Amino acid sequence: MIIKSPRTRQEFFDYYDLRWRILRAPWNQPKGSEQDELEGRAIHIIAVENNKIVGCGRAHFNSDEEAQIRYMAVENEWQGKGVGKLILDELEKRVIEKGAKKIILHARENVVKFYERNGYKLVKQSHTLFGVIPHYLMEKEF
Repeated sequence: MIIKSPRTRQEFFDYYDLRWRILRAPWNQPKGSEQDELEGRAIHIIAVENNKIVGCGRAHFNSDEEAQIRYMAVENEWQGKGVGKLILDELEKRVIEKGAKKIILHARENVVKFYERNGYKLVKQSHTLFGVIPHYLMEKEF
């Protein structure tokens, strides 16, 4: 498995498509809702197996020392096989290299345990996405 940043137009297309299919489409959200105004200054990571993107994640900085991870997604058939951890490790490495002392994220309820296993602490319940998906603020300090 290759962990890297998307570089080509096709890689970015496939990357955003995966984000939409896993994180937005099941809740009838439109194409484009998987992106926000921070895409141009974010760190994007993909996991590639046999020339197919099977997982992805993104990080951006909220301040000089605080980074935020968003849009973590893994193809259904690849979940539970370590892909998310590989992506998370790479995102953490890159933001630490750029000066992050703390990473925050808003985890969906079904992945809180994943982040706890990777050193994140549960801070509080944060918001409910699309009226049905509870999220929890989590953080990890370095």
